[in-house]
Amino acid sequence: MKPIYLDYNATTPIDPRVADAMLPFIREHFGNPSSSHVFGLYPKRAVEKAREQVASLLGARPHEIVFTSGGSEANNHAILGAARAGRSRGGHIITSTVEHPAVTEVCAALEREGFQTTYVPVDPTGLVDPEAIARVITPETVLITIMHANNEVGTVNPIREIAELARRHGILVHTDAAQSVGKIPVRVDELHVDLLTVAGHKLYAPKGVGALYIREGVRLEKLIHGAGQERGWRAGTENVILTVGLGEACALIDGSLADHAAHMQRMRDRLESAVQRHFNDIRFHGNLEHRLPNTSSIGFRGTRAGDVLSELLDVAASAGAACHSDHVAVSHVLHAMQVPMQFAVGTLRFSVGRSTTEAEIDLAVQELLKVERLTPLQRSAG
Repeated sequence: MKPIYLDYNATTPIDPRVADAMLPFIREHFGNPSSSHVFGLYPKRAVEKAREQVASLLGARPHEIVFTSGGSEANNHAILGAARAGRSRGGHIITSTVEHPAVTEVCAALEREGFQTTYVPVDPTGLVDPEAIARVITPETVLITIMHANNEVGTVNPIREIAELARRHGILVHTDAAQSVGKIPVRVDELHVDLLTVAGHKLYAPKGVGALYIREGVRLEKLIHGAGQERGWRAGTENVILTVGLGEACALIDGSLADHAAHMQRMRDRLESAVQRHFNDIRFHGNLEHRLPNTSSIGFRGTRAGDVLSELLDVAASAGAACHSDHVAVSHVLHAMQVPMQFAVGTLRFSVGRSTTEAEIDLAVQELLKVERLTPLQRSAG
């Protein structure tokens, strides 16, 4: 049987139309976009077209889009740049306890420079409460960075409410939207954020490319110094091939998002309904009203996720806990949500994609049922 891929939150395949758009810049148009001669003209135009495509999807203006090497670099630039640029005002940052390491590790690095970070807790569904943020704002707060959607459980945070709160205090807001772009609407003109991160490989573009939205007027310190590429925000010769891929991926989403989201939600709901029919002692994690349409985090009581995955050879999914010889390390997200340990250690994340089929979902459930006989998953009598 062909392996079934249900780990689209980890990465996505490159859309064939994205690959086709990149090919001319692999085979023919090799010039440096900064060159003034004809060899640089076509690559330069291609980069600017991609910038317009990303901006269109996000509801931004092209000059507010800076291309990066991926989501991690965009997060680093946003957080380090905003904090250091605002150092004269204060040294306090607010984030949450469920952020990606590309945010928490950056905050930790700033703490070594003398900054202070407040980690706001989440509720049992993984949701950040704007009121919890309001309670920890101080006159020294210079940045709030909260993810738009959680990569493990899919919970979508009220970023607009958080941004409006921050705006009243004159505080910059950054959101890591790596998981949400391409799955739900992500419009900076609606979210009211100052900084927003995009990761190409989460939306059917290549790995190694991303973008940072920087609202006009926002002041950041540079992360990469050198020549004046990217309007002076990021030095280095542009990666034309990958940038074109990211632009095309965004263009393919623009106008088709509702159809993609509806399809992914049908596939996710089909999976969850089948799991509910065949197993008891299960628990769905995340906010079931405010979550990504493609993400399902399921805790199976009485088993270890690593054991299940080791037997689930034909289905690609992720574990919510890392199993070691002498202990099980539960993810920081499930820990922050206070998920009971008996469910946390047996948590699997399934994330569907645009091309996931009903047949794949049904086969995945059948494969899970086979593993159930080998591990202490509990099937229902029905």
